[in-house]
Amino acid sequence: MINVSKIAQQGVLQPQEAMLKTGRKKGRLTIGIPKETSFQENRIALTPLSVGLLVENGHEIILESGAGNKSNFLDHHYSEQGAQIVYDAKEVFKADIIIKISSPTLKEVDMMRNRQVLFSSQQPSLMSIETLKALMKKQITALSYEYLQDEGGHLSVVRAMSEIVGATSVLIAAEYLSNVFDGKGLMLGGVTGVPPTEMVIIGAGTVGEFAARTAIALGAQVKVFDSSIYRLRRLQSNVGSRVFTSVIQPIILNKAVRTCDVVIGAVRAKNGRTPCLISEETVSKMKPNSVLIDVSIDQGGCFETSEVTNHDKPVFKKYDVIHYCVPNIASRVARTATYALTNIFTPILLEIGESGGMNSMIWANQGIRSAIYLYHGNLTSKDMSEKFNLPCKDLDLIVMANL
Repeated sequence: MINVSKIAQQGVLQPQEAMLKTGRKKGRLTIGIPKETSFQENRIALTPLSVGLLVENGHEIILESGAGNKSNFLDHHYSEQGAQIVYDAKEVFKADIIIKISSPTLKEVDMMRNRQVLFSSQQPSLMSIETLKALMKKQITALSYEYLQDEGGHLSVVRAMSEIVGATSVLIAAEYLSNVFDGKGLMLGGVTGVPPTEMVIIGAGTVGEFAARTAIALGAQVKVFDSSIYRLRRLQSNVGSRVFTSVIQPIILNKAVRTCDVVIGAVRAKNGRTPCLISEETVSKMKPNSVLIDVSIDQGGCFETSEVTNHDKPVFKKYDVIHYCVPNIASRVARTATYALTNIFTPILLEIGESGGMNSMIWANQGIRSAIYLYHGNLTSKDMSEKFNLPCKDLDLIVMANL
């Protein structure tokens, strides 16, 4: 069976004329950055300095007024770097490429024109079929951040946000252990002669690793549980410090949760709901004013007592245990998250311009190709195809046909 992806990467099937044309042509991009309308989404895709770099390379940036305010980037910061500030969202959606954080709403899709390129977050489990069909009708080429890969094959945006969420979750725990937030009055970590705070982290992925790093640096005693020996070994190696690790065995895990001061749930499911690992009975036996942070809440949560909260009312108490269950923790540190995102997006946008357009970029870059779920209105994501029972087309074959 012919592996079209490998052939595409090698450029074997691409006509020499097309390859020469792609190599020489430099495109001028018009990039639109709309103001986020999703609830408590505080991040923005590009910083002012990134906008300045794109403008220096001949690209035009159209920014909706106030788009960067929640990340503490004001309109004049962008206009000083060459961005065009507009006050009507419709003007932004006239651009060739729309780059935003949250998935598009039906209202935003209505403002888009045919054959545009959309960069946004788009989890298949959260998308509505109405929005998908509206994008397909307008023949949009759409990229999902959740599937965007770097040169090493890692999910670049997911990893960057996971690093932030892991470290931030420990700082949140420190806040809610203090008297200011009606906590135990403990300092996360310990001082001479005082036993350290005990923390349990469920999940040894990127979130778990960076939570462990931060907690250990603050002096806490950390225990990490995961179902994978490989992930536990990798975490212990990466952290570079001795840390208690264990595979998930209910008796050991429940005992550790009942006796700890902080428990962070950082388990991720590849598809569907996160498994519920801690029962209501176990939570009811935790120490009074312990802190429970459910990072997995956007996939259903890994604690039976978890309920979705938000940044305005982030916590609730159940069985005298403080529950923090905010889905979008990265928006709590929106400026840092924006810097992390712009480091990923700016090189991609520059490369699109250098390669002569999105079509050439998709052909040349496997990491970009893996993130495309719509190409000129054709559905190319197997996950979305299975969810909505819609036909899925092979992206590599479509791109070759359009060269």
